[in-house]
Amino acid sequence: MKLFKKILIANRGEIAVRVIRACRELGIKTVAVYSDIERESLHVRLADEAVCIGPANSSQSYLNIPGILSAAEITDSEAIHPGYGFLSENHYFAEACAASGIIFIGPTPENIKIGGDKAKARQIMRRKGVPVVPGSDGAVTTEEMAMKVARKIGFPVMLKASAGGGGRGMRIAREEKDLEQSFYMAQREALTAFGNSELYIEEYIPETRHIEVQIMADNKGTVIHLGERDCSIQRRHQKLIEESPSPISTTEKFRKRIGELGVKAAKAIKYRNVGTIEFIVTPEGNIYFTEINTRVQVEHPVTETVTGIDIIKEQIKLAAGFPIEYRQHQIRPSGHSIECRINAEDPERFIPSPGKITFLSLPGGPGVRVDTAIYSGWVVPSHYDSLIAKLIVHGKDRPEAIMMMRRALEEFIVEGIKTTIPFHKKVLSNPDFIKGDFNTEFIEKINSSQNTQ
Repeated sequence: MKLFKKILIANRGEIAVRVIRACRELGIKTVAVYSDIERESLHVRLADEAVCIGPANSSQSYLNIPGILSAAEITDSEAIHPGYGFLSENHYFAEACAASGIIFIGPTPENIKIGGDKAKARQIMRRKGVPVVPGSDGAVTTEEMAMKVARKIGFPVMLKASAGGGGRGMRIAREEKDLEQSFYMAQREALTAFGNSELYIEEYIPETRHIEVQIMADNKGTVIHLGERDCSIQRRHQKLIEESPSPISTTEKFRKRIGELGVKAAKAIKYRNVGTIEFIVTPEGNIYFTEINTRVQVEHPVTETVTGIDIIKEQIKLAAGFPIEYRQHQIRPSGHSIECRINAEDPERFIPSPGKITFLSLPGGPGVRVDTAIYSGWVVPSHYDSLIAKLIVHGKDRPEAIMMMRRALEEFIVEGIKTTIPFHKKVLSNPDFIKGDFNTEFIEKINSSQNTQ
């Protein structure tokens, strides 16, 4: 069994750089793809080869399946790493790779299909004994069906897009009179965002924690987990800060329970490669499955730092057919890690702030890691996601990690554009965050309290 000789990275930005670095350490050649406005991007400079696949519009470049496959073929790439976003959770792309004789570094097309159909995933988990939030058994296609389910489980309810993600296609109906408008708004948004208007309904449970479990699975059916991450600091369902372990997992019993549920969920769909099982945890401590992310997550570095396992390298080795070299009892997370997503956005209004970076100074020192593709003089494009860097720290415990992050944020200087660094400084100094007393509604609450002062 051998590793690949050459891998094409079907992505851009920091994740493309991250994959290139992992490949280089494994002795694998890399091919970057880029749009015509990103010729000077860092991932293009670092790769062994680079191919332009189209204009700035992502539908004509980073989402252009024929163009990406052609780039792989002309460069003799044996495998494609999709990163996250773009085509990473597109089962048609995974199938097209297989049809072209190219290995897709990720789960099977069937895994991706299930992960993309959240209503179906709920059905499977319920049948396999993984707890899910009370709600509809499958998709609801009419307002009448939605009302019937909502009355059965009780208001308030959450309407969610079956093919959704990133907070789109989600609406809360707090009482019966809200349901009709919420249903059609969620349907329209789901259709626009995902090309699929199917919705499902769950009981709306306020003040939950968003906890996810990192899993790895080989082709022999061995599945292990690498612990949990807390992703509760969100704005409009978009993650902003992640950490591992979760501040609420103070007992080994809880950590063991949620990890075992993650493995059980992965086995329920015969999962392969690396993925994430997402849960919510209620104030009473109930754990409910919510969805499967069939790709590497943005926040994977916090798990890497506490476990010492390079998740990107493991993805590549698993895709090449290697078995998992770890056993569950060997996974012993150490210390505490926090990640702040640094976006090119106005920190008050959270609107994009593209433009030229006129000066850049990255933080450093023991326990500090920066995953980024930016450099001084680079122009942040307006065509893509606003994430420009991930700042990760690793301390012996959570208080130390918080102090390290606050110090690193002070050192992180980006001039020429606005970034969310001031926002992160504010959160990391908040007394409730420091105590670990927060949930998915934390940002809305602190914003509303400031507005009323």
